[in-house]
Amino acid sequence: MTLDRADSPDENVAWKHDGVRVIAADQLDPNTAQTPGMDRKAAINFARVGAQKLWAGTVHIHADAKTGAHHHGPLESVIYVVKGRARMRWGNALEFTAEAGPGDFIYVPPYVPHQEINASATETLECVLCRSDGEAVAVNVDIEPVEKPETVRWIDPTHPHG
Repeated sequence: MTLDRADSPDENVAWKHDGVRVIAADQLDPNTAQTPGMDRKAAINFARVGAQKLWAGTVHIHADAKTGAHHHGPLESVIYVVKGRARMRWGNALEFTAEAGPGDFIYVPPYVPHQEINASATETLECVLCRSDGEAVAVNVDIEPVEKPETVRWIDPTHPHG
């Protein structure tokens, strides 16, 4: 296997500043797209590390709080719940709902209107968030939600029986 930067000993030096980056927890950047009800902080994006195809950071939702309805344009999003209980609502009238806890992953497809809710009245919801582009996109939308959303259990099409 041949690596572009390792063709000669002198080229290997370029990896020093163009290779692996470690972003310390106290260096996360709050200067990113925000949605009412949550605090997002960027760790990895184009501006910070030159990421071309992803954005990663943290999101905290305070106890008993919920975000406004929003979507992320053409981007795919993955949310990993670190601490707390996340209740997701989605759809044109936020008519569907599901919950996730520590260790669970949530996938949000492009353009899907959704709302994150902290299901706990006493504990902050802490998550790691990754998106499929180096720039953060958050489009806030004005949606009149249905009164009682339908609970949806996800069924893995590759393992439909568990």
